[in-house]
Amino acid sequence: MKIYSFPRGGLPYDDPTAPLKSSAVNAFLPALSVVTLGNNLKKVYPIVNVGETVKEGMLIGRAQGTGAVNVHATVPGRIIRKVSWKDRDGIENDGFVIKMEGAFEKLGKRNEVYQWSGVNGYDLQRIISDHGIVEMENSEKPLAEMISGGRKEEKITLVVRCVFDDPWLVADYALCNDRMTAVIEGAAIVAKACFKVSKIVFAVSHREKDLGQRLLAGAQNLQLPSALVLTGSRYPQRNNRELELALRAYEKKEDNSLGTLMILGPAVLAAAYDAVVHNKPILDRYVAVGGSAVKKAQIMKVRIGTRIGEVIEQCGGFIDKPEKIVTGSPLSGRQVMYLDEPVGKTCYAIVAMKKSQASVHGVQNCINCGECRAVCPIGLDPQNIYKWFKILKMENTGTGCHGCGCCKIVCPSALPLLETLLDRNQEASGA
Repeated sequence: MKIYSFPRGGLPYDDPTAPLKSSAVNAFLPALSVVTLGNNLKKVYPIVNVGETVKEGMLIGRAQGTGAVNVHATVPGRIIRKVSWKDRDGIENDGFVIKMEGAFEKLGKRNEVYQWSGVNGYDLQRIISDHGIVEMENSEKPLAEMISGGRKEEKITLVVRCVFDDPWLVADYALCNDRMTAVIEGAAIVAKACFKVSKIVFAVSHREKDLGQRLLAGAQNLQLPSALVLTGSRYPQRNNRELELALRAYEKKEDNSLGTLMILGPAVLAAAYDAVVHNKPILDRYVAVGGSAVKKAQIMKVRIGTRIGEVIEQCGGFIDKPEKIVTGSPLSGRQVMYLDEPVGKTCYAIVAMKKSQASVHGVQNCINCGECRAVCPIGLDPQNIYKWFKILKMENTGTGCHGCGCCKIVCPSALPLLETLLDRNQEASGA
């Protein structure tokens, strides 16, 4: 099969401190959970109070406005306090601390099975909304809102993104293997909810061709109109823009219009399946845990709300003082400020890095090597943009940077290229 990729920039990326491909191990259930109740950008109204008892999967926070989603207790127990903290970007988060007590409603019990084939698309969307399902990557967009927006398009192709251009995505690979039926049927549920989905495309990096063929075979067994597209694996092939470039090349070669692309990862599709078929909100997450400062890298199935420090302890703890901890990829992830921060719905990796891995050293003068320009997938000149804004103090205009971080990786002078480009985007948009 032909391999489709984006035409310029990018780079191969490997990290020996990431876990190897394997099945996930179950993390211990947390004695204390911190369940996030939204933040100052996405409001959630708490419908329970400190001191009350909650059940596993019980609604405890109701979404308020666009971008927010309902919040559910991930363990049974008693709410002992409400907490607040600020993240690296200054966004204030609120949460309930739940002390685990009592019996579980879902864990260890036989799952109820709901026959959804006769349910209309609007009711499927409502179920997904009620259970707080979000795109479980950096965007954290409510899936119900994505479905609603998709209905406005003339034609939609649902893209199941299984592109592994980053070794820290290995948790999604494990999820695909462990829960392939849930991923495929979840795609069918979302397709029906959107009404206008004409085809399901499994976009799979070429190194995982076998996984792609198994996904395609499973979809065809359910008589879903589907196709397999093998993509390149150089970073950032997974980004929406780069993935769409590859799929448009496929579209042109096959002379078959795909229409608007709705791109979703396997985790959110499995979550949609759980919501509709098993009446379950997002209770846990497959997470890759590792980095040079962690004793034993492994893939873990972690309860949402488990504190990050507790997860690392279950991997043997630190072998050295970490210089930096991030959730998500080291290339574009969010820096952790406190080990008591909880694992959230979008946390697919926890990386604790020693100073050597974090590449922490002083900024030096630009040597005009041009490496940042060579790897930028959208053709920017990061070194000149940096000089215009940092040295010449040019006015705030957007750069179009989508945050892949390739320029930051290759810069020998450790210039804050990525941060500068993203700051320009935010200031130009008034954010």
